[in-house]
Amino acid sequence: MTSPAVQSFWQTIREAIRGTHHDYTSGPIGRAIILLAVPMVLEMVMESVFAVVDIFWVGHVGPDAVATVGLTESMLTIAYTAAMGLSIGVTAMVARRIGEKNPEGAAEAAVQGIALGVILAALIGVAGVLLAPTLLALMGASPAVIATGQTYTRVMLGGNVVILMLFLINAIFRGAGDAAIAMRVLWLANWINIILGPLLIFGIGPFPRLGVTGAAIATTIGRGTGVLYQLYRLWRRDGRIVIHREHIELKPAVMKTLLRLSGTGTFQVFVGMASWIGLTRINASFGTDALAGYQIAIRIIIFALLPSWGLANAAATMVGQSLGAGKPERGEQAVWRAALYNVFFLGAAGLVFVIFANPIAHLFTKDPAVAQIAAECLRIISYGYLFYAYGMVLTNSFNGAGDTWTPTWLNLFCWCWRSCSDWRWPFRKATRVRSTAPLLPIIKTAVISKKLGTAPARRRVVPPASVSRSQRLLRVGQRCRCRWSPWMLAPIVRLYSPPGSVSSPSH
Repeated sequence: MTSPAVQSFWQTIREAIRGTHHDYTSGPIGRAIILLAVPMVLEMVMESVFAVVDIFWVGHVGPDAVATVGLTESMLTIAYTAAMGLSIGVTAMVARRIGEKNPEGAAEAAVQGIALGVILAALIGVAGVLLAPTLLALMGASPAVIATGQTYTRVMLGGNVVILMLFLINAIFRGAGDAAIAMRVLWLANWINIILGPLLIFGIGPFPRLGVTGAAIATTIGRGTGVLYQLYRLWRRDGRIVIHREHIELKPAVMKTLLRLSGTGTFQVFVGMASWIGLTRINASFGTDALAGYQIAIRIIIFALLPSWGLANAAATMVGQSLGAGKPERGEQAVWRAALYNVFFLGAAGLVFVIFANPIAHLFTKDPAVAQIAAECLRIISYGYLFYAYGMVLTNSFNGAGDTWTPTWLNLFCWCWRSCSDWRWPFRKATRVRSTAPLLPIIKTAVISKKLGTAPARRRVVPPASVSRSQRLLRVGQRCRCRWSPWMLAPIVRLYSPPGSVSSPSH
């Protein structure tokens, strides 16, 4: 016989998937996180499927096709950066307005965000269509890769508007607490992509054989269908957020606030993305096999990281709505609870990837050299998963609170660290080491991001004026669940203390 606790848990899961309306500013925090996180995690599972499905089918076309997808995805980070940066501002504003019980203000913020997204997408699309071969060459593509993939690049960059809209409008739904709608959008878009992908790539039945270009067309059609469904849901009158005709106008005051939040958020995302672009460029210098192996590993890694990002998004929504309702303590508790859940999830995923790296890599390519590099990359980056778990929840929580500067400075510091490490590797002599060694700084920056992010996260909630900054930082270390946090914070404590006033914390 099932216990009442288990029955209650599964009932909560069912409610989360159905998308029933709840007030996330009251009631048990654990239940609220589950109600938000389950559809967000399932949404991100589908987003990660986008990354894996294309590389799975394209991997059977050849290394040049895989390299094309990888290089184009690196260029698409411009669109992803804009989309994620705008999403940060939109989520924070919508969540705050919903927490204040102001759905009209939430709708106004949503419209301004969509307008900004369309403008940015048009600029990126024109540049991508006109300059696709040049951009591939700048990223280090060989002449064979350029010949194979320039049409793929044109389609993906030219159709980037569906990427921005998919990110932005789903961010609106998440901020409003309608996470189940965002989940359904990605499920719809992905099923279309999964069905059309092999048909257009390999020319099955009446469909033409388009090779790697077919993957771009299938992905764009799938995402475009998802965007149409999003717009339909925004016009319906039974959602938490509803856009009416009178909302469709530019409002400078709202747009200024959104640009302030999103501008910092976009720079924050760009800082992180820039190092990944640089890493791709470095790997391209080692040949097509190294680049293809790296891209396969990254797609598999993203498959686990994106669902984990769903938990981080749930924490951001909880923080934004809790602050809007005047309950900051509830927001803090939600952050640490979500971080703990995330550690369990990513820890398990990392263990699987470390143990089964070789068989997983061979699922995506028949080339033994590419598979070996992919497996090595997969193992190396998986070692940092526990730190990613904390770092992404803390980062999104700051953003959900409207504090976009703290994670921006953290990202900037980690980017400088990683970049200084990354660009040493092309000058090393051991060829086999060079193809995977640039990944090691990723682990270091994941650890640093988690450790530094913990301090301001705790300092934000209980900052009594009578306590000095150095004392507060030392208290952060003592309260942190990780026993070597005081040692990690010691250099920061000394920066704010007169000489001799603070002793080094013990291990």
